Amino acid sequence: MMPSNREPTAFDALELTVFSQGVAMLAEEMGGLLERSSISPNIRERRDASCALFDAAGRMVAQAAHIPVHLGAMPESVAAVRAAGAKPGEVFLLNDPSHGGSHLPDLTMVEVIAHPHDASRIMGYAAVRAHHADVGGISPGSMPFGATELYQEGIIVPPVRIEVQGEPQRDVMALLLANVRTPDEREGDLRAQRAACAAGRAGWQALVARMGEETLQAAVDALLDYTERRVRARLALLDGAIGAAADALEGDGVSDDAIPVVIRAEVRDRTLHLDLTGTSPAVRGNVNAPPAVARAAAVFVLRVLCDDDVPVNDGVARALHLVIPDDCVANAKRPSAVAAGNVELSQRLTDVCFAALATAAASVGVHDLVIPACGQGTMNNVTLGAPGWSFYETLGGGQGASHRGAGPDAVHVGMSNTRNTPVESLERAYPLRVVEYAVRRGSGGGGRYRGGDGVVRRYQALVPCTATLLTERRRVAPPGANGGGAGAPGHNTLNGQPLPAKTRVAMQAGDVLTLETPGGGGWGAA
Repeated sequence: MMPSNREPTAFDALELTVFSQGVAMLAEEMGGLLERSSISPNIRERRDASCALFDAAGRMVAQAAHIPVHLGAMPESVAAVRAAGAKPGEVFLLNDPSHGGSHLPDLTMVEVIAHPHDASRIMGYAAVRAHHADVGGISPGSMPFGATELYQEGIIVPPVRIEVQGEPQRDVMALLLANVRTPDEREGDLRAQRAACAAGRAGWQALVARMGEETLQAAVDALLDYTERRVRARLALLDGAIGAAADALEGDGVSDDAIPVVIRAEVRDRTLHLDLTGTSPAVRGNVNAPPAVARAAAVFVLRVLCDDDVPVNDGVARALHLVIPDDCVANAKRPSAVAAGNVELSQRLTDVCFAALATAAASVGVHDLVIPACGQGTMNNVTLGAPGWSFYETLGGGQGASHRGAGPDAVHVGMSNTRNTPVESLERAYPLRVVEYAVRRGSGGGGRYRGGDGVVRRYQALVPCTATLLTERRRVAPPGANGGGAGAPGHNTLNGQPLPAKTRVAMQAGDVLTLETPGGGGWGAA
C-alpha cells in the first residue's frame, strides 16, 4: 500500500484507490472465512452475514459486498460496544435492538483490535453480523408470526464480553446456548464468526505495522473525506430538489390494517434530507424497527445514486440527514417486537425513498439518475422447524427496471443481498424436499423496460413441522415507474389453499407449502 516514510497528510488518487481496495479486501476475506467455516446453510450457503472494519473512533472504513440492512446498521453496534467500555483484545456479542442490534436473529460479534506493539491501545474494530437460524422465542427460527413483545422473539443479548484477553467467557456462551433450539449449530456458527473477526483483526494490525499508525489514520481520514466529496458532488446535481412519496405495509401480523410509510426528500447544501413524518406510529406486531434500520435503508439508497466506484464507508452517511418521529414504526423502543421490521419495513422504506427521490429529481429536471422502479419489496421470509431443527431462508423475486434497462429476474433486491439455499444443501440438512424451484415467468411489470420476474418455490414437509411466513406485496403490487406497469403481487399457499402474507401454520408429512414471489415494476410506457 503506502510506505511509512512519507508525508502522511496527502495522498494521490492512485494511492487512495489502492488503499480503498485493500481495506475492502480485508473485509471480503473475513466474509470468505466465515462462509467456509459456518455450519448452517443459512450462513454457509445463503451468506446471510456481513463483515466490516472500523477505525479506533468507530467509523466504518470498509465493508464487504454483503447485506445492506446489516452493514448500514452495523455502526450502531460498534458504538454500543464502545459505550460499554470496550478494552483492547475484548470480544463482544450483541443483538439487542436498543443497544446496536437490528433484530434478535442477527447476532453481531465485535472484536476490539489492539495496537500490534502496544496492547493497551485500541486501533480499531472488526465486526461480523450473521443471521442465526434460531435464537429462541415462541416459534422455531425466531421469526415469529404475531409477536407483540421483543421478549417473545428470542434471547436478548446486550453488548456482553464473550472473550477477555484471549480467554473465552464460557458461562456467557452456556447461557446463550441454553436458550436456543439448535445449540450445536449456533455454537458452530459463532465459532465461525469468531474466526472471521480474528482475520479482520490480523489484517488491520498488519496495516498498522506496515504503514505506521499516523499514516494509516491519515489514509482513513482521506478515504472517508473522498467518499463524502463524491457523494456530495452527486447530490449537487439535485440541489433544491423536493419530493415525497407514500406506501404501506400489509399489516403487522396482529392486524391486516395498512401501515403507512411516508417520506419527504429534499436536497439542500449537497445533503440528502429524509423526513419520515407521517409514517405510522409503532404498531403491536413485529414490523417495527430500530432507527438503525431506517438509517441503513437511507444509506443504501444514497449509495445507489452514486457511481459504481464510490467506496462504501462512513463517508456516505455524512451526506445524510434523517428525521424520524419519536413515536414511529421506524423508531422502535422496548418492548416493541421487531423481527419483521428488519426484513420487511426496511424494504418498504427503500421503495419509498426511491419514489420520493424520483419525484425530487423530476422537480429540478434531472432524469438520468439510476432510480429504479420498485422491486419485489419483500424478503419473503420462510421459517420451517420442529424440535431439533430449524430452517430459515429468504427468497428472491423481481428487481424493478430503470432507464438503463430491464430488471433482473429471481434476485434478492433492496436491503437483501443473500443467495438462495441450494436445493441439495437444504434437502441434505433438513427433513424437507423442494418439489419445484423456478422463475415465475411473466410476473414482471410491463413497459419500455420490463421488471424482473419472481420465483416459485415449493417445499414438501417430510415430517410434521411448523411453517412461519413473514411476507409482503401480497395485496398491493410493486408499482412501476415513469409509466411502467406494476409487477405481479406474490401468493402463498398450503396444499393449494391461500395463506395470508404473515402467518404460522402446522404442516403434516406430505404437505406442500408454495411461495410465488412478486415481480418488479416496469419502467417507461411501452
